[in-house]
Amino acid sequence: MDHPFWGRRGHGMFGRGMRNEFGRGWPKGGPGGGFGGRGHRGGGKRLLARGDLRWLILSLIAEDGPAHGYELIKAIETRMGGAYAPSPGVIYPTLTLLEEMGALEGREEGGKKRYAITEAGRTLLEENADALTDLREMLAKFAHRAARPVAIAEAIMRLRGAVHAKLAEDIPLDEARIKEVADILNQAADRVEKA
Repeated sequence: MDHPFWGRRGHGMFGRGMRNEFGRGWPKGGPGGGFGGRGHRGGGKRLLARGDLRWLILSLIAEDGPAHGYELIKAIETRMGGAYAPSPGVIYPTLTLLEEMGALEGREEGGKKRYAITEAGRTLLEENADALTDLREMLAKFAHRAARPVAIAEAIMRLRGAVHAKLAEDIPLDEARIKEVADILNQAADRVEKA
């Protein structure tokens, strides 16, 4: 699909390794590009097209006000109904790119850099309404996930935190403890499926 700012999807100003007035574009799999690795939940299929993360960041800051990287990670995860949360290794280079382009302005506040949209950033959003419409249509598909019951969402977050804490302990898990934790998780999954 062609966009006035990108050119063909995956090319143009935010394209693959192309030089432009804003500097070098990102190579395949670079910041804000494809998904996979830690941030992506569920399979190898892309949830967002190349460059969409940049539009999402700009539109979130335009709508919700200045934010730092961690707040944006959480806001994106919420908008995606938990299906995707960008890793810091994706979000911060993308914020840096947008700042270098003049679309965002970063200011240090309490040891964290908070980003605000600039007039140039707002102009980019206005000039690329088609790209944003496509993105909003895709996000609408995830809206039902974001509306899941709070009690269940909190329980999922608690379980996720407990598992990550267990895996991050200083003493590595032995085979018996690995089996115990895996059995607990599998029993919980069985009970949820039957509920």
